[in-house]
Amino acid sequence: MTQAQVPAIVEGCRATGVVLASVATELGLPPNVLVAAGGGDTATSALGVGATEPGEGFLSLGTSGVLSVVTERFRPSPELGLHALCHALPDRWHRTSVVLSAASCLRWLCKLTSVDEDCLLAEAENISESARHKAPLFLPYLSGERTPHNDPYAQGVFCGLSHSTDRGTLAYSAIEGVAFALSDGLSALRADGTRDTSIRLIGGGARSAFWAQLLADALGIVLHRPFETSYIAARLGCVAGGGDLTSVIRPRLRPQEFFPQDDRRQILSERLASYRSLYGDMRWLFPR
Repeated sequence: MTQAQVPAIVEGCRATGVVLASVATELGLPPNVLVAAGGGDTATSALGVGATEPGEGFLSLGTSGVLSVVTERFRPSPELGLHALCHALPDRWHRTSVVLSAASCLRWLCKLTSVDEDCLLAEAENISESARHKAPLFLPYLSGERTPHNDPYAQGVFCGLSHSTDRGTLAYSAIEGVAFALSDGLSALRADGTRDTSIRLIGGGARSAFWAQLLADALGIVLHRPFETSYIAARLGCVAGGGDLTSVIRPRLRPQEFFPQDDRRQILSERLASYRSLYGDMRWLFPR
């Protein structure tokens, strides 16, 4: 294959041409509607929440968990399981940590216990504070793990089950384990020099205020949950047509904020240390 056989590489917010006249007629569009190059899911998610400057980023709590921070240059770190990706805007990149199983851990537990996610989250929220301190530890590696372990053999583990362990406690352990995995991802980003200044929380799991607060406590950062993440393609198209980047990209509504609580942070830090030790102790068993 030669360069002449592939399209030219352009910025995601740049025009690449116009809608075909036949397509415009069929859709009832005016002629010469510009087409922007667009971007991948990480870049467009960042645009949707206004993460455009170095240090700004988002945490997506979906099937997998993605923590992505905008950077000023391309800096891959394969040894830490970190991705480096192009933003959809000029002279910007992302550094991204990935947890392969996030909200999918809760769905997995839903199937085992025959209840829906809202029910499980409500039961997790309703267990006592002392029960949370003694809850089983959960390694959420149901599909192996990427950041920071790069371990395809990693498996899910509940450690500390007893006769008193109920469904709500298991649900709490599951969402706490996901929070700890994302904390590992944040530590990997910071260990390699990534500066995080403002993180937005998005994804299906972000609908739970209880889980959002648990994440803020476990990661030790303020999380901003935006009220809108839509019209991303329209925003890129507007910039491609000459719109001002700052006014087009910035979110219009003030996000809901979750601040880490010092008392919970201390307890979770101790449990995070045990969580990390558990993976270290179990790792040699997984390939067997």
